[in-house]
Amino acid sequence: MPSVTLTNDQVVALVRQLPPIQKREVLRSLASDAQARRAERMTYAEDRLRALATARGLAWDDLGEDAREVLIDDLLHEDRYGS
Repeated sequence: MPSVTLTNDQVVALVRQLPPIQKREVLRSLASDAQARRAERMTYAEDRLRALATARGLAWDDLGEDAREVLIDDLLHEDRYGS
């Protein structure tokens, strides 16, 4: 099946030509895709945080919110060489 390559501006222009109901359907579809990708990123991030906590002798799931924030702050501020 042949495909057409469009610029972002062209796609936006085409969507703007749609009737309001179809515009909403396009937006809902895009929002649904974005939500699915967000959920995947959150799962990945939580898995990484669990692994990093474990490497420091901590159990991520047992940490309270304050302890999690401290761990994340420590991770963000440690230098590349681990000192």
